[in-house]
Amino acid sequence: MPENEIKNLPACPVETTLTLIGNKWKVLILRDLIPGTKRFGELKKSLGTVSQKVLTAQLRDMEADGLVTRTVYPEVPPRVEYTLTDLGMSLQPVLESMWAWGESYKASL
Repeated sequence: MPENEIKNLPACPVETTLTLIGNKWKVLILRDLIPGTKRFGELKKSLGTVSQKVLTAQLRDMEADGLVTRTVYPEVPPRVEYTLTDLGMSLQPVLESMWAWGESYKASL
């Protein structure tokens, strides 16, 4: 993340986290990349209803924020793979807590 953007982050740590991953697609991208590297098409298929444009934008945001790395292989056709950075992987406990809470909520209904 560029240094000038750090100054624009909210003072509240919860709000900072939500700023970085606070939408449906980013959380689901994290979920899908925690087990390992995925190609763009694999992510799109796994996410289902996301458009190519939205997925591309979300991945670019996550790359700019230092959560994801994008690797382009010089092949024909080009192969592009996405992997979580160490910073992105550090969100795994957050997602595990969300999963546990969701399971508990569903069980309480």
